[in-house]
Amino acid sequence: MAYDTDLADRVREVIPADADVTERKMFGGLAFLLGGHMFVGIVGSELMVRLGDEGARKALEGDHVREMDFTGKPMKNMIFVQPAGLHGRALEHWVNAAAEHARTLAPKPPSRPGRRAR
Repeated sequence: MAYDTDLADRVREVIPADADVTERKMFGGLAFLLGGHMFVGIVGSELMVRLGDEGARKALEGDHVREMDFTGKPMKNMIFVQPAGLHGRALEHWVNAAAEHARTLAPKPPSRPGRRAR
């Protein structure tokens, strides 16, 4: 499955300036990693967002958000945001929320070199 390259460019524009982010193609899409942890990604035209269990549960109360069920089994710490929920400052909100969560996780050593997002 191809991913939305325009959305990828928009994500790159709102990544926090102080974040050391790499990119990796995975899940048939594109993942953005912070500290070795995937924090946002693009699958098709949807934004995949890692928020942790509580953050994902709260996010599911909003519009244009659904459980991440990429493998056919819901993942409790991640959500998908549909394109209609990525307009205006909403994309920046999701990217920043995911980056904040990723910063709470212990850094992982890189398993293979990624491409810097900037």
